[in-house]
Amino acid sequence: MKLYYTPGACWLSPHIVLSEAAYTFELEKVDLKTKQTENGRDFNAINPKSVVPVLELDNGERLTEGVAIVQYLADLKQEANLAPPAGTLARARLQEWLNFIATELHKGIHPIYRVADAGEQAKDFYLPRLKSALSYVAEHLKGQDYLMGEQFSVADTYLFTVLGWHKWIDLDLAEWPALEAYHQRVAARPKVQSVLRAEGLLV
Repeated sequence: MKLYYTPGACWLSPHIVLSEAAYTFELEKVDLKTKQTENGRDFNAINPKSVVPVLELDNGERLTEGVAIVQYLADLKQEANLAPPAGTLARARLQEWLNFIATELHKGIHPIYRVADAGEQAKDFYLPRLKSALSYVAEHLKGQDYLMGEQFSVADTYLFTVLGWHKWIDLDLAEWPALEAYHQRVAARPKVQSVLRAEGLLV
């Protein structure tokens, strides 16, 4: 398997899943500005969507969209316990969280990050909505280690990734102690530490 990535971007989530599940895989870095990989390949020819992550399978097929990739990886290695079995209510709950993170948090941060292009009115509109979503997650996390309870899951890899972007928009997680503690707890996991080092995000 090969994962195409850009340090710190949303591909961090599949990278953590690959490491937590002990996959053997390669990495190929992508410059999203030039649309070139570190090996000089045209990234648009690899993924016409022109975004990371992209998981290239051993048979040459490619899978895009982070939430699809992490569930596929979790299902291939069910012994890693990163996702409940398909068809169960617990799996639907996992997908519920993945969808919430994608639509309310991931997409909620983007327009604030691009405020220089969109203007202050966009920030005034999106920031309260983002804070409301963060408050919802913080309340859910009170009294439990992870989104699904005490079991670390692929939803946690995505939430951890998105929470890491708070610095990009000058948002202090200390406003939500449960979120701050959660972010530190996930960051302390040995496999997460190794991934952060590999991406140059941890000295």
